[in-house]
Amino acid sequence: MTLEYAKTLYSKPFNALLFEAQTVHRMHFRDEMELCTLLSIKTGSCPEDCRYCPQSAHYNVDIKKEKLMDVELIIPQVVKAKALGAKRFCMGAAWRNPPLKAMPKLIEIIQAVKEQGLETCMTLGMLSKEQAQMLAEAGLDYYNHNLDTSENYYKYIITTRDYQSRLDTLQKVAEAGMKVCCGGILGMGESIEDRLQMLVTLANLKTPPASVPINQLIPVPGTPLGDKLNKIQVKTFDFVRTIAVARILLPTSKIRLSAGRSQMSDEMQSLAFLAGANSIFYGDKLLTATNPSEEHDLALLTELGFEIEQTTDKHYEYINETRAINEACH
Repeated sequence: MTLEYAKTLYSKPFNALLFEAQTVHRMHFRDEMELCTLLSIKTGSCPEDCRYCPQSAHYNVDIKKEKLMDVELIIPQVVKAKALGAKRFCMGAAWRNPPLKAMPKLIEIIQAVKEQGLETCMTLGMLSKEQAQMLAEAGLDYYNHNLDTSENYYKYIITTRDYQSRLDTLQKVAEAGMKVCCGGILGMGESIEDRLQMLVTLANLKTPPASVPINQLIPVPGTPLGDKLNKIQVKTFDFVRTIAVARILLPTSKIRLSAGRSQMSDEMQSLAFLAGANSIFYGDKLLTATNPSEEHDLALLTELGFEIEQTTDKHYEYINETRAINEACH
């Protein structure tokens, strides 16, 4: 997979690009949407200097710093997520890398979540080979470690680690037997070529990611990018084109609309779904950021005729109630 090929795709007429992306999508997926819930299990005081992140200890952002949550506080959130139809429960901890003393507790959390019948995913920063193996043996299904952007632009976003360290962690995750979850962020001042190069890098991994979260920057006051960028920098058609290229380059990956959906119109999200996005972060909060309400998401997915992957009986009732309300309104 080459950057030139990605550029050729991106430059196609909009309708032609979406037609190709949808054609590829239908070869591998039905009209189903994967719902994933994300919880911050350890918030703030991260030593990394990611210029977009309110959890970095380098910036003066008003968030409540919290230690690693106890499993007893996490499980009620898991039960709620499952009842609302989530397939996967994702957990994020603001670390450069997880301390060894936290590993027994992380293993306990993984096993407790899996007992509730949901897939598990964690993002904990960089991993050693031994830590990756421990998480895999505990039953962790997915590990998230985003590239964020291209290798060329990376130094403008983060200086406390290099790009190769990200790639090294992805390799350790894959070798341990976990599925890779890896994507990036649009709207950090990067070029279109940077976005495409990030996707090409993902497509060329020895083990391409099973999940590819695509975030739209949420500018947070107090962070360098939040202070520098006072409005969303990504045009709707540019965002949708990027999703379409991601679908074509990564035909069997779940492409997830992640952070920034609260700033997207229903029409923008619908175009992204048409371009091949088939997963969303679901729930009213993503780590420290806001997200559309579950009711709004269900109404939109019902309006578009999507099925929900691995829904519970309770969730079917919820969807049917939402559909009946929508039909009554029309």
